[in-house]
Amino acid sequence: MGCGWCVSVTQSINMTRSVILVATVLLSLPCPGQTTPPAAAKQDEDFQVYTEHPRLFLPARRLKLLKRERERTSIRWHQFETLVAGRAPMTEPGFAWSLYYQISGREEFGKQAVQWSLGAGATDLRQLALVFDWCQDILTEGQSRQLADKLRRGLERSKANTITEVRSRTLATVALAGHKPSDTEARLKSTVEQWWRKEMVPAIAGGKRVVEDEDLFALFETMHAIRDNINIDFRDDSPKFFKELPSYHLHAHYPATFPAAENEFRIPIYDGDGEPDMRAAVLSRAADFSMVAFDSNALENQFLQGWLIHDRFLMKGMLGIVYEFLWANPYQPGLSFYHVPLLHHDEVSGSLFVRNSWEEDATWFAYRNGKAQAFQNGARKELNLKGSGSLEIGSATIRFGKEGEGFSVTQEGNETTFILGLKPRTPYDVEIDNEEMFEAVTDPGGTLRLPFPPSKDVGVRIHGSAVLPE
Repeated sequence: MGCGWCVSVTQSINMTRSVILVATVLLSLPCPGQTTPPAAAKQDEDFQVYTEHPRLFLPARRLKLLKRERERTSIRWHQFETLVAGRAPMTEPGFAWSLYYQISGREEFGKQAVQWSLGAGATDLRQLALVFDWCQDILTEGQSRQLADKLRRGLERSKANTITEVRSRTLATVALAGHKPSDTEARLKSTVEQWWRKEMVPAIAGGKRVVEDEDLFALFETMHAIRDNINIDFRDDSPKFFKELPSYHLHAHYPATFPAAENEFRIPIYDGDGEPDMRAAVLSRAADFSMVAFDSNALENQFLQGWLIHDRFLMKGMLGIVYEFLWANPYQPGLSFYHVPLLHHDEVSGSLFVRNSWEEDATWFAYRNGKAQAFQNGARKELNLKGSGSLEIGSATIRFGKEGEGFSVTQEGNETTFILGLKPRTPYDVEIDNEEMFEAVTDPGGTLRLPFPPSKDVGVRIHGSAVLPE
């Protein structure tokens, strides 16, 4: 494939008082599937870790599921064991060997992971944390001390506040909790209150797409570690973002699949020319699995699960199989993603995705971060927003126009028109034939959404202070 491949009765006064008391208590509790209100949750937050090893990604329920996969000799376990027990050169050996030890109980692989982690070449803080946590019961006193010191040095060196760096620091901090004098509480408190609530949440609310591509998987690893160990859910601080995230991520993949050597991949959107990045494709699928695992009851995630569980996409490579085995839940039923709307407009960030079907030969359009691209007839291409023109995809019309330019909207099932490339968060006067002028405001991406009921053709003109970039 060349470079062009391109989501009840009281009976007495006393009984009455009792019922009222019980009802008051019950009404104060969250309903099944609800999260605790953020204000109430924050009053009871405790940043100390009290959980036992393994603490990272292997709570009792998931550990039981994975061991059942081994007993069933499922396809995922079979492929994972074939590679690890067959001594294949795993891409992330500490991660792979320590997980295999946890599920199989074969100590030689746990010891192999420990020896790897103590070597001079093992510098990946995330993998070191997983080995320390998952192989804790076979570490000698000396090895535990050495690896703990190595993790602390890694924490001291890690200063950047990128999502991947914060993720690695969080895993290391949780793994080290309770081992020697520790600043666990201070580090986790800083991660939640400073990095997440004071940096990330305002940025998300402000329309910045701060969680992109492989960062999404790192974010969910952080979220799992935080919730599993200190019972804090990042979603409480940004509910709209997380509610729309499964649909966004589902839409942010090209329609056609990519035939890699070991399996087919759905390719996440990327900029620039060239072939897709297979590592990004692996982490994109891993992110989807970890998103479903975080809340399998959410309706949006059930559509995502329906999109994931197809054996032709099962990752069989030396990087992907570890994520596939750890995070996939083949017992979780999913809903058909064919019921997901064909249009996704994120009014918080201004991203727009439109397609005319969920088939692999669909025509697909994306606009995010000020850039537009399309996929049609097996090829992807970037689009220029400077010139006038339009695209008709499904029930949407997408316009590339200038302020003051008139255009006609064809009402053959197209109920929504999007004007792209305007100034972000700016009011525009909109004139429609035979109707009063009204004001509409662009989203943070500079997109104006104009819904029209199906009818005859209408003329539309927009006026405002902003124009398309020269």
